[in-house]
Amino acid sequence: MDLAALETDVARLDAVYRPVATAPIPLDEVDGLGERIAAELAALGVEGEAEAVLRAVISRYAEGSDDDRAVIRGLFRRYTSFRWAAPLPGEWHGAAEFRTHVLRISACDQGADTRDDLLALRALCDQARKAGIDPAPILAEVAALSCDEDHYGMGSTRDILLRFASP
Repeated sequence: MDLAALETDVARLDAVYRPVATAPIPLDEVDGLGERIAAELAALGVEGEAEAVLRAVISRYAEGSDDDRAVIRGLFRRYTSFRWAAPLPGEWHGAAEFRTHVLRISACDQGADTRDDLLALRALCDQARKAGIDPAPILAEVAALSCDEDHYGMGSTRDILLRFASP
């Protein structure tokens, strides 16, 4: 699929997700918030389609040129609701799925807050080790595809992935 068609799909799904992604959350309603948001996202009925589009974007990111990867990083910067809501399965067991999750982190290029990626990477690496997967080679491979710009003063995505890859 070409990048223009991918952007069309991402933009459409971003518009679907936007009301949930941007809804205010009253401080007195935080109990059960995760479950409520999950239910609201499920009610939109686009989870399967969004996962398919996300996987197509990630595949293009992994297999494309440096220019393609720069364009895809731009998509994730522009379409923040899609970036926030488009699902990959939380449960996975193989190296290929671990790689897909790491590629997503690389493509999102720190999103709105690098700390989210740091926490996600820690959890992914822990899950990989529990599944008997050495995360280091995959992290190093994806780091080579990643942006080397330090967006928020915590290092570039490339630097962060390489730090997680080294013991």
